[in-house]
Amino acid sequence: MDERIRNHAETIVDHSLDIEAGDTVVVRSPTVSDDLAVALSEALGERGAFPLVTAGRRDKKQAAFLRSVDADALETPEHEQALFEASDAIVHIRGHENASDMSDISAETHAAYRQAYQPIQQEILSSRWCLTQYPSPGSAQLAEMSTDAYEEFVYSAMNKDWDEQREFQEQMVEILDPADEVRIVSGETTDLTMSVADMKTINDEGKNNLPGGEVFTAPIPDSVEGEVLFDKPLVHQGNIVENVWLKFENGEVIDFSADKNEDVLAGVLDTDDGARRLGELGIGMNRDIDEFTYNMLFDEKMGDTVHLAVGMAYDICVPDDREPNESAVHVDIIVDMSEDSFIEVDGEIVQRNGTFRFEDGFEE
Repeated sequence: MDERIRNHAETIVDHSLDIEAGDTVVVRSPTVSDDLAVALSEALGERGAFPLVTAGRRDKKQAAFLRSVDADALETPEHEQALFEASDAIVHIRGHENASDMSDISAETHAAYRQAYQPIQQEILSSRWCLTQYPSPGSAQLAEMSTDAYEEFVYSAMNKDWDEQREFQEQMVEILDPADEVRIVSGETTDLTMSVADMKTINDEGKNNLPGGEVFTAPIPDSVEGEVLFDKPLVHQGNIVENVWLKFENGEVIDFSADKNEDVLAGVLDTDDGARRLGELGIGMNRDIDEFTYNMLFDEKMGDTVHLAVGMAYDICVPDDREPNESAVHVDIIVDMSEDSFIEVDGEIVQRNGTFRFEDGFEE
């Protein structure tokens, strides 16, 4: 077995999940990522944990189910919810044989499934969990790379010194965590302000997401004002949505457009009331991710980007005395901040053209 796969498994077990003897662990793995599932099973066994490997999501098996099901009859699958309630930790592996397997499922069916699955998603998020990527040929093709090049890209982004990465990112946490207002400006197409007062800023050091490499928080839902053009494509359920534009007023999307697959964007925003508000502000900081790959797990970590998520806010970002934005969706979309752009925190520019003020080359 490729030693990089073993290192990947070791990082998940020891760094991301801190597995101990006796832990019960669900490993959700598509067939294409069997090698990683094998390496994880071995690593978990060595630590006295008990793995259960199940089929992955967003593959041809789930697509077959969603094509045949009556969307109006979808309900939360209690047997699956019971599985996660009884588990100590969950690993979800992404990997595609065909990244477009879900593209012919209707927006209505996707929305009904997300709503039915929401209680299970909340159960997973309240547990120890890790979402990661296997460098499969289908994912490499989506990234427009050879399989060998994509493998090197994936492993360089995740098999790294996470203590060093955490310290680098902590500099941004120290700026954002006590802040009141954030402004994001990019060219003439994006000028967006939001309040993050009293919200918690999280240092993503490869725990829940592997690779990690961002800091993120939750905006106060009704504080978001302005317009934003997401100039990096959104890949949602196998569909590529290009040049998403959103206009916010009193925190709510009041107008939107997209140059391609606007109906997919509309389906997301129409999922529920919370889908038209922002649930996350994230700032990419993983400098080993330097190419756009149509995979949000990596793309949102790019050091020259900001991403915003419509929909659900993570409870970890929201103080106990405040209600988080609730939604059945959480869809991240990216703004390129590498040129003619800046991030302003409480009136002070903290990143210009992709360079942070604590990095060499920052220009006042």
